[in-house]
Amino acid sequence: MTTTALDAPSTTAPRRTNRTKVGHKSAIAVFVAPFGLLFALFYLLPIGYAVWQSTRVVERDGTFGPPTEVFGGLAQYQNVIADEAFWESVGRVLLFGVVQVPIMLGLALVFALLLDSPLVRGRRFFRLAFFAPYAVPGVIAAIMWGFLYSPNLSPFRPLTAEINFLSADLVLWAIANVVTWVYVGYNMLIIYSSLLAIPTEVYEAARLDGASQFRIAWSIKIPLVMPAIILTAIFSIIGTLQLLAEPQVFRTFTSSVTSDYTPNLLVYTTASVPNPSLAAAFSVVLALATFILSFTFLKVTQRKAFQ
Repeated sequence: MTTTALDAPSTTAPRRTNRTKVGHKSAIAVFVAPFGLLFALFYLLPIGYAVWQSTRVVERDGTFGPPTEVFGGLAQYQNVIADEAFWESVGRVLLFGVVQVPIMLGLALVFALLLDSPLVRGRRFFRLAFFAPYAVPGVIAAIMWGFLYSPNLSPFRPLTAEINFLSADLVLWAIANVVTWVYVGYNMLIIYSSLLAIPTEVYEAARLDGASQFRIAWSIKIPLVMPAIILTAIFSIIGTLQLLAEPQVFRTFTSSVTSDYTPNLLVYTTASVPNPSLAAAFSVVLALATFILSFTFLKVTQRKAFQ
């Protein structure tokens, strides 16, 4: 018996001719429109205006003529590149971040692991206690710690009389302590939420293999919450370059914090002169630096994760 081509089984998979069409497109647009409108008005439009403002320069008709804004191209960015105070402030916050961010995230990880450990009692109390400093506004926290550091106002005068935390050598780390105290609980909560998402079966299998609590934390918990740690690190890098409230408050307590101590403080001071065009150029350069650092850190950590 011979088999014809019509009787032979087909070896080719059927082609998909039609794709599932998304219905109710108008309803989707209605729900997305409010967010898109607010995003454009309060995010994209200010960014565009800052970029436009950074291309303006002020010219005068004669020595005492009225000032007029004209297009100046990249003149303001040339001033940014030549401004030593700006780059010193950037280097200062980078040093701040290299020291402060690992300490803060390390403490946040330790606190999250302690809260997730079955050996710790009173988890609700300690979870609230660790997170409570984040509920304090940054300005209030800076004022409070400024009084604690001040030699004449601190309740710990024997200590502040011996160690001047507001001196030029220590004030940066005094600010780092304030930032760490405020944001450890916030980062801890992100890491702790990631720990709660780990299936309990993983821990049970590790206990059956004889793993101790330390071994479980080191070999299972920390690798599985690494995406949350990377997320908090990116947030911390962005926050470091945007440091403003704490140095601005500390200026009332010590002369060691100058008007160009951090990049954002320099932008604020420049805009108050007023010189909004130069301040806008500072802001654009700072935003680009923040993006490059955050993107580079994300790519490096992702590359290591897939190795």
